[in-house]
Amino acid sequence: MKIKPLSDRVLVEPLEDKEVEKGGIIIPDSAKEKPQQGKVISLGTGKKDDDGKLIPFNVKEGDTVLMPKYGGTEVKLDDKEYQIMREDDILAVIG
Repeated sequence: MKIKPLSDRVLVEPLEDKEVEKGGIIIPDSAKEKPQQGKVISLGTGKKDDDGKLIPFNVKEGDTVLMPKYGGTEVKLDDKEYQIMREDDILAVIG
């Protein structure tokens, strides 16, 4: 199944943090923090300014981005989890 975000929304695949266990403590999934990094999978059609001109996106497909812990809407497609969020909600581009 394919999904295409609308307007200024961006489809992001959260990246799992590399986990290092110290002292043999195993942290259950429910206690882990949500990922803050993700990979941009797809872009919407774009946001328009007051004159009706399209404002270009600051991110592009394939970018690794920093996103808020609890931002966006979670979506599950083909057993993978994604987040759909407005471009304004993305905090930074990494790299």
